[in-house]
Amino acid sequence: MYVVLGANGRAGGETARALIEDGAAVRVVLRRPEQAAPWRARGAEVAIASVDDAEALAMAFAGATGAFLLNPPPVSGDPYARAQQVGTALAAAARRAGLSRAVVLSSIGAQHTTGTGVIATLNRIEALLDGAAPAVIFLRPGYFVESWGEVAGAVVAQGVLPTFIEPGHATPMVSTIDVGRTAAALLRETGTGRRVVELSGPYDWSAADVAAAFADILKRPVTPAFVPPPARAALLAEQGIPVEVADALLGMYAGIADGRVERDAQSEQRRGTVDLKTAIVRLVAP
Repeated sequence: MYVVLGANGRAGGETARALIEDGAAVRVVLRRPEQAAPWRARGAEVAIASVDDAEALAMAFAGATGAFLLNPPPVSGDPYARAQQVGTALAAAARRAGLSRAVVLSSIGAQHTTGTGVIATLNRIEALLDGAAPAVIFLRPGYFVESWGEVAGAVVAQGVLPTFIEPGHATPMVSTIDVGRTAAALLRETGTGRRVVELSGPYDWSAADVAAAFADILKRPVTPAFVPPPARAALLAEQGIPVEVADALLGMYAGIADGRVERDAQSEQRRGTVDLKTAIVRLVAP
């Protein structure tokens, strides 16, 4: 039995689906009971718990062979304080349940304590969960290709791809399909101790590559439109993103530009198989 957090999100959902497709027994941990029906229809067990509730999480982990753990993306409040709270609860629950194996979602760049914006919250998560189970694998993927879905509307309507990343700057990106497949594989491996696995797509891609993939799918031109740093905070405010969360996100993009969101030479390196067009076509599919 494998437990998966965040099953209604990108990485957690792909991990749960990959395990189910492999024939594994899966228990997904959801925040609300009304979210359970689709997962039960797929054959998964369902537990209801908040990621900051150590007691409820320990019950959800009971009897599990391994668990996929994560810190949900911040939506309000102080992301760094929230990471401390969530990481403390996850570690306590893993120890209380006697969890033997954990795959923890992190990010490329999480080796740094500062200078990476929101990614620094994952440095804190790694520190808190280190040693929480006999086997702890920190899975550090690159930038999710599916994150470009947040601007897919502008691409389809206007033929413009807004980007906070310089259009020609190639960076590690990966589809969440590959993240889920890799997390599922790591859960089913053996061995103990701490590991760090960094995951990229088949190639490093730029915003210009993303625009070209959208153009190929839509059969019309798509132009990347770089948003300079001074204009970004106002743009996020227009989208209703709270200031503390926006500051953390902007710090990540500054870290990408400064080269701090980079691979760690001491980590195990893996590449997925899902190409850019395959990942992006899902963002514009009806």
